Formats: sequence, C-alpha cells, structure tokens
Amino acid sequence: MTDFGPVFHNLGLILLALGVAMLAPVGIDLLDGNPNGWPFFEAALETILFGTLVAMASRSEAPAALTLRQAYLLTAGIWIVVPAFGALPFIHGKPDVSLTDAYFEAVSGITTTGYTVFTGLEELPRSVLLWRGMLNWMGGLGIAFVAMIFLPVMRIGGMRYFQTEGFDTLGKVLPRARDIAISLLEVYAGLTVLCAIVFVITGMPVFDAVVHAMAAIATGGFGTSDAGFSAWSPAAQYAGTVFMMLGAMPYIRFFQLLQGQSKALWRDSQVRAFLRWFVYFSVIVIAYRTFREQAPFEAIVRQTTFNFASLLTGTGFGVGAIEPWGAFAMVVAFLLGLIGGCTGSSSGALSVFRVQVVLSALSAAIRQLHSPNRVVQPRYDGKPLDEATMGPLMLHVSGYILTLGVLSVAMSMAGVDFTSALFAIWGCLGNIGFGVGPMVARTGTMVDFNDASTWIMSIAMLLGRLGMLAIFVLFLPRFWRD
Repeated sequence: MTDFGPVFHNLGLILLALGVAMLAPVGIDLLDGNPNGWPFFEAALETILFGTLVAMASRSEAPAALTLRQAYLLTAGIWIVVPAFGALPFIHGKPDVSLTDAYFEAVSGITTTGYTVFTGLEELPRSVLLWRGMLNWMGGLGIAFVAMIFLPVMRIGGMRYFQTEGFDTLGKVLPRARDIAISLLEVYAGLTVLCAIVFVITGMPVFDAVVHAMAAIATGGFGTSDAGFSAWSPAAQYAGTVFMMLGAMPYIRFFQLLQGQSKALWRDSQVRAFLRWFVYFSVIVIAYRTFREQAPFEAIVRQTTFNFASLLTGTGFGVGAIEPWGAFAMVVAFLLGLIGGCTGSSSGALSVFRVQVVLSALSAAIRQLHSPNRVVQPRYDGKPLDEATMGPLMLHVSGYILTLGVLSVAMSMAGVDFTSALFAIWGCLGNIGFGVGPMVARTGTMVDFNDASTWIMSIAMLLGRLGMLAIFVLFLPRFWRD
C-alpha cells in the first residue's frame, strides 16, 4: 500500500515556503500605502497555516527517500495544488476575480506559460504584478529542478537517456540532489540579476526590470503592461531576445562554464541545434517579411527575432502580433512553438532533444527503406539510442500531438472558434503563452474565453508542464497495485 505521508509532508513544506514568499508583495503594498496589502497578507497567512498543518500532520520519525510512485504523486500534486494557493491573492484582493480566472492566472504563472486573463495591468497594485513575476520565477526554478532530478528517474518522455553513458549526465557532474539544487539556484539567480541590471541600463524602471527579468529567465512571459514588450525601448527588446534564449538553455552548462569548462555549452548538441534552428527560421521569415512589407529593415529584424525567440523558448512576451506577417510566417511560428527549448531548462513544448531524436528516427527509417538489408539505428550526438529510451520518447511525442488535437476539439465544443481553440491549446500545451486568434485579438489576453474553455486551457497547461505521462500514469489501475 502506498504511503502518502512523505508526499503530503513535502507538499506541506512547499506550501509553507509559498506562503512566506507572498510576504514580499505584501511589503510592496505596505510601502506604497496600498490597502491591497492586507488581503494579500490574509492569503499568505492561510497558505502558511495550511502548509504548516499538513507538514506537521504527515511528518515521519524516520524519513526515507521517495519511491517512484511517491515521486509521481508529489510532482503532480505540486503543479496542481500550488496554483490553487497561488491564486488566493487574486481572489481576496485585486483584481478580485473568480476562482476560474484566478486559478488560470496562477497555473499560467507557475507553469511559465504566460497567458493572462487580466487587463489594465498598469492600474493593478505593484504587489499583484510582483506576485505574477514571482510565480513565473518560482515555477521556472521548480521546472528546471524537476527536469534535472525527477524526470530522468521517472523515465518520462525519453528522459532516461540523460542517465546513460551516452550523455554527460548530472550524476557525473553533481552527484547529489542537494548539490544540484544549490548550483541551479546560483545560476538561475545570477542570470536573473544580470538580466534585471541590463533591463535597467536599457531604460526600464527598476521595478519593471525585476519583474521582466524574473519572467524572461523563467521563460514565463508575465509583464507589467498591456502593451507587452512593445512598451519598452528597442535596446530592451534586443536584450530580452538574448535573455529569453539563455533561459531556454540547459542550466547545468552555465554551471560548467563557471567551473572553467569553457566549451561545455557549445559542445551540447541541444544548444547547437537550438541556436541553429532559431537563426534559420528567423532569417527565412525576415527575408519573407522584407519582400512583402514596407517596414524599416531594423524593425523587421528586431520584431522577428524577439517574437521568434519568445515562441521557441515558450516565454510568451511579444512585440506586436504575428498574424499581419502572413500565412507563411504563421506556419513557421506554429512549428517553432512545437519545438520548444532545451531539456534541463525552464522551457516547455516537445524540447529540442526530443525533436532531434524524432528526426534521427525518421532519417533511420528512410535509410532502412532504401536499403532493407541494412541495420540502421537512430543515433543522438553520434551514439546509438536503445529501445528503453526510444519507446517512452515516441509515446510522449505521439501523445503530445494527440492531446493537442483532442483538446482543440474540446475547446471548439465549448464555443470557441477553431483557430482560437487550436492556437490556445498549442500555447497552453507547449507553455508558449503567445496569443493568436480572433478571440485574443481584441485585448491580447484570454479574458474573452468562457469558463469551460478556461478550465480546459488550465488542464492543457498542467499536462504540458508535467510531460503528460506524469498525469496520465496516475489513471492506470496497475500504477496503484503493490
């Protein structure tokens, strides 16, 4: 029989930490003399008390390492329960929204998707804007931590490969989870501080720079203006492009750089493909837009590279809409969103690693058809991929595409036009957060979607963030058998 004690204990501790984190926005409101600080404090107190009680009630005298089943339950529990408490400040205080909208906003923040149902961001208290940025930042850190420690152990979507000799695994660089967590926090916080400093230099006020830096490094996309990144200078937009790309690269490589391994980042096959695809797609669309538009070339380059960096990394920031660029650019944007960033970062979607393996498998299949008697094996970075890696990975990719179709149809049945439904699920499942479609055009937000479609989008964001299999496996009867 499964022992739920360790799961509840760890979940309680995480909620306790979440409640303590809420005190920072409370302090901002108190400094501003804004009465919204007291409802925010109420939400913080509720979260702290609940987390403390759960942690104390489930504490064990002899704590042990989590089993695989407990790891699945804890991972799913964190991403489902934490947004419920992260939504409390939006319900108790401003913007005083419904449970549906508040949970959607918190899920979008903690999964680093970046979709929002809030309008008039400039009029909201700074505590709300800071909390949204913090949700992005904490979610991105948690995602990277899970990707680097739990997913390989859980063998989700081909992540077992990162435990094999075919890859420079974390186990060979940092053998203990505590060391990984500390090193990850150092790299993550260092990139965030550097990003904030650069944003200030490019003309952003300090508060806005901090919020946007947390969102950029977390590839989260929550900002402080309804105008998105268009509200900031061209220099800030170029800087945003760079830091979004950095946020979608494997954090372990930055740690290796700090250790003096200067070639660690570039030797990573993921990173090379990630940068190469970004350049290829950007150059193609820049040429396409230059041919059909009369806009200044510098503006075309800046808008295209920024928006494509946002799409590829799944950040959700935007400089204008991409629909006016034409159907070809929309198709390229859709493909970029499906790819996503690198494994071991806070980015979502399929990930560069999985796309590389799929392309390798397709190449092997084509060569096998050409030479039936020849034994052709898919390879990654020059090394063969075994069936134990390929099986879960192919299941993940096929499940991803199937889920995209099923949820898009479900959204249409909920009363959403198909274009808006398809791009909404594309953005939620890939944690992209880039608004596209007729229902988004009016406000640039998801505020016009009804409650049923909003809950479907919340589910899609959670499925995308958890790699789907971590959720689906919980519904298998054999998962609960001893």
